Amino acid sequence: MSQRPGSLPEATAGQALPAVVRYVTQEKINRYARASGDGNPLHTDPEYAARTRFGGTIAHGLLVLAYVSEMLTAAFGERWPNGGRLKSRFRAPARPGDTLTVSGEVQKADGVRTLCRIEVRNQAGEVLVDGEAEVGG
Repeated sequence: MSQRPGSLPEATAGQALPAVVRYVTQEKINRYARASGDGNPLHTDPEYAARTRFGGTIAHGLLVLAYVSEMLTAAFGERWPNGGRLKSRFRAPARPGDTLTVSGEVQKADGVRTLCRIEVRNQAGEVLVDGEAEVGG
């Protein structure tokens, strides 16, 4: 892949993507709820959320995926938002107080497309999200 501002030089299998670390707070979750229009009390009402199977509020899945997108944009520049694809699986929720580490690794790069493994872990090392990203030439 050609070098562009904010992107990796030629990607090779096994290459790590630049990690993104973000601290989740209830205020960030509330701001995301307002911006997205998703005011589900599971995200915004601690008393309600305490009575659910989650035992407390959780971050929106798309908020967590925004951090994944941030990492991919840092790695691939405009190629990511202009044609990247992401397949992800949610394994566990992100909660207020969690420190999320978003990481990725190039699995295959052939000059036409780059395939990457991605994951999001909390401070305990628990995988919250995993998946695959593909970026075109």
